[in-house]
Amino acid sequence: MPPLQAFKMDLKLLLISTLSLLLCHSHAQQEGSDCIKANAKSCGECIQVGEKCGWCTDPDFLKQGEPPSARCDELESLKKKGCEVGNIENPRGSLQVDKDTPVTNRKDTSEKVKPEDITQIQPQKLTFNLRSGEAQAFDLKFKRAEDYPIDLYYLMDLSYSMKDDLENVKNLGTDLMREMKKITSDFRIGFGSFVEKTVMPYISTTPAKLLNPCTGDQNCTSPFSYKNVLKLTSDGQQFNRLVSQQQISGNLDSPEGGFDAIMQVAVCGDHIGWRNVTRLLVFSTDAGFHFAGDGKLGGIVLPNDGRCHLENNMYTMSHYYDYPSIAHLVQKLSDNNIQTIFAVTNDFQAVYKELKNLIPKSAVGTLSSNSSNVINLIIDAYNSLSSEVILENSKLPEGVSMTYQSHCKNGVIGEGENGRKCSNISIGDEVSFHISIKANKCPAHGKSEMVKIKPQGFTEEVELVLKFICECACHSEGQPNSERCNNGNGTFECGACRCNEGRIGRECECSTDEVNSDDLDANCRRDNGTDICSNNGDCICGACECKKRDIPEERYSGKYCECDNFNCDRSNNKLCGGHGSCVCRVCKCDANYSGSACDCSLDTSTCLASNKQICNGRGKCDCGTCKCTDPKFQGPTCEICPTCPTVCTQHKECVECLAFGTGEKKDICEQECSDFKLITVSDQSKLPQPVQSFPLVHCKERDTNDCWFYFTYTVNNNTEKEVHVAEKPECPAGPDIIPIVAGVVAGIVLIGLALLLIWKLLMIIHDRREFAKFEKEKLNAKWDTGENPIYKSAVTTVVNPKYEGK
Repeated sequence: MPPLQAFKMDLKLLLISTLSLLLCHSHAQQEGSDCIKANAKSCGECIQVGEKCGWCTDPDFLKQGEPPSARCDELESLKKKGCEVGNIENPRGSLQVDKDTPVTNRKDTSEKVKPEDITQIQPQKLTFNLRSGEAQAFDLKFKRAEDYPIDLYYLMDLSYSMKDDLENVKNLGTDLMREMKKITSDFRIGFGSFVEKTVMPYISTTPAKLLNPCTGDQNCTSPFSYKNVLKLTSDGQQFNRLVSQQQISGNLDSPEGGFDAIMQVAVCGDHIGWRNVTRLLVFSTDAGFHFAGDGKLGGIVLPNDGRCHLENNMYTMSHYYDYPSIAHLVQKLSDNNIQTIFAVTNDFQAVYKELKNLIPKSAVGTLSSNSSNVINLIIDAYNSLSSEVILENSKLPEGVSMTYQSHCKNGVIGEGENGRKCSNISIGDEVSFHISIKANKCPAHGKSEMVKIKPQGFTEEVELVLKFICECACHSEGQPNSERCNNGNGTFECGACRCNEGRIGRECECSTDEVNSDDLDANCRRDNGTDICSNNGDCICGACECKKRDIPEERYSGKYCECDNFNCDRSNNKLCGGHGSCVCRVCKCDANYSGSACDCSLDTSTCLASNKQICNGRGKCDCGTCKCTDPKFQGPTCEICPTCPTVCTQHKECVECLAFGTGEKKDICEQECSDFKLITVSDQSKLPQPVQSFPLVHCKERDTNDCWFYFTYTVNNNTEKEVHVAEKPECPAGPDIIPIVAGVVAGIVLIGLALLLIWKLLMIIHDRREFAKFEKEKLNAKWDTGENPIYKSAVTTVVNPKYEGK
């Protein structure tokens, strides 16, 4: 063999033996904490495993053959291994309050205050430094400010069916102003109207119908999609004047284009005049609505773009964009902090209540047939909306979670919406929320993120700046191309080598070009098999590097990655029944549990009978449940025996023979019943009564003479059976013969008389029926008045044939 080839072979064998030693120690460490099992290669990877993990930066900390991952362990474990506290990297998260203006507490509401000077939520901005697995918490305070400004926009359906409603809305401005002044001194109102998209088949496009879509002599305005009639103003008279000039229009189908109008009101803030205050949108209609997809009927297939398209206060793209979807509306209303009040007639209450469930901070009120109750409806809906606070947050970065706990009025905690909600809040009331935020991993880009929290329907919000601790402080002190890392093949940082690309190993001594070497791969096969690293890892430089799972808690481990902590038996859909840990696919149960899934409790307290014996001495306790060995007994503690005689029945014969000298045991009474202590009492009332310290059983049994006798049975402290018997049994009296015989005879006589009477009655009825039948036939008979042919008269008349009457 050439010298160079022999040298390479010796180098490979030396490398394999060294790595084998490292892997053996690594395998032993796999049984330790989660920090070790994570197999972290650097300090940054270590602190991202969990908040309990620390990294030892002492260069001399590792023993011969130990892998770099041994530096990552729980703090107490590192101290026990000899790592000084000053050499342990264990960065902690922190919270910094950047803006904390107190909530406004106005004692004098007559003094005008700008909306931007009113604060209802505190704090306003915080900065978090988050470490994986470690939660940071803060308290958020909310107070409904007194005399807070309100903007209300009245959006009305002006199709022909709303003609009567328009008359009542014409005076809405001043009336509503007067009522809202009771709530706030700074109130503004605006007005808009809608009908339908101006294309077939929603409206008639004939020239005459485009000018006047109403039938007959009705004077209607041309159909339109949405019109902003009045920008938000504090002049109620101007509202009345402009609304009075509005005319009803018409369309063909029943649903209206209200969603187009709501979208424009939400996104056209400059045209509507929305301020950064409480924003209310009153949507008044007596019909349903078209939503996304319905535009196809008119040949409109382009989805709504959610942008403002008002020119001269008219929506100009109704023929171009489809109706918005409900989800699109929800997003825009939420982004612009608009609270919606649906004032609809009773026929469409069910439809709009379903819509309310999809739109946060919205309410539904029943509109009378002519809108006469619209002011009361608005006031009630506003009070309902403003008395409820629900927190919402913007989208959280991947791996970040947030939990809420509400502290509402009267000490109510966690009222609803997963702790985000408080209800029944009056003006001036103050509530708080305890909010916890935790990062489970570092983001891929490693940059800071911004999250916002705000109450639904309110413009104020809290800004949370999230910064992530993904590297240790010693990372910045690393020495690139250090001689300690195999002559410059890595950066020496935090007491260990971080290898350059293409190099691996404790000191970057391995090249990834050697990964596919057959000799090194053989060291990654278990029992000379064909699977490299059990198909759960990669063979790197003759050692298995196990794959990582999507779920950080789930890990492969072992020299050949043959173990894992997530493929153990389950019980109640919990790994190892929730009573143990999964180690190399086998459950290691906690104390008092056993079984392949740790679902068998070793606690015998559930098997104790009333006599403090396990299973009453008639069975064994298996997984916390009694299994009775005697089939006669059953029940949770083998105390029930349905076929066994009772105590009274069991001792009846002995008591009878001892007390009365009768019964089946009277001849063998002394032998069979010698352990009884018999005490007689005069009657049943003198029998002892049970007490807690002296339990006994009251019995009532029948003797051989068919008499009832009473006794009590107990066992005294000397295990002697003690029986108290009433000396006089209760025997049934003998029958009185004379009354019985007399009763039987009387019964027979009475039954006979009754039978005779019944027979006589039947005969009378029969005779009367026959006589009536005879009388009826007699009346119906028809007698012949001719002579009887049998009758011969006694007179004989002879006529002389010669006599001619002369």
